Amino acid sequence: QVQLVESGGGLVQAGGSLRLSCAASRNIFSFRAMGWYRQAPGKRRELVARISSGGSTDYADSVKGRFTVSRDNAKNTVDLEMNSLKPEDTAVYYCNADQWSQNHWGQGTQVTVSS
Repeated sequence: QVQLVESGGGLVQAGGSLRLSCAASRNIFSFRAMGWYRQAPGKRRELVARISSGGSTDYADSVKGRFTVSRDNAKNTVDLEMNSLKPEDTAVYYCNADQWSQNHWGQGTQVTVSS
């Protein structure tokens, strides 16, 4: 089992930036991927960005060029740098750990972008 704790959410104006961080309770080196998902009110949870154990990244089309995901295997953390934020980025952001046969989720952190 692995515990994931997110931090860094908050309220920001459109065009601003936030950095989310996710700390894992154990070594993430062997995990297939670490990622960030988000869920807005009334909508399904969706992938925002993910990074594989080899460093490959995937992004939702809506955040490409604005968000950057990174991982630090030595610190067991995965971060999401969010720039040029838009009101439509408002959601609860969840950290995810893909441990091949198991998926683990953090408790989520709220990001609110005001217009």
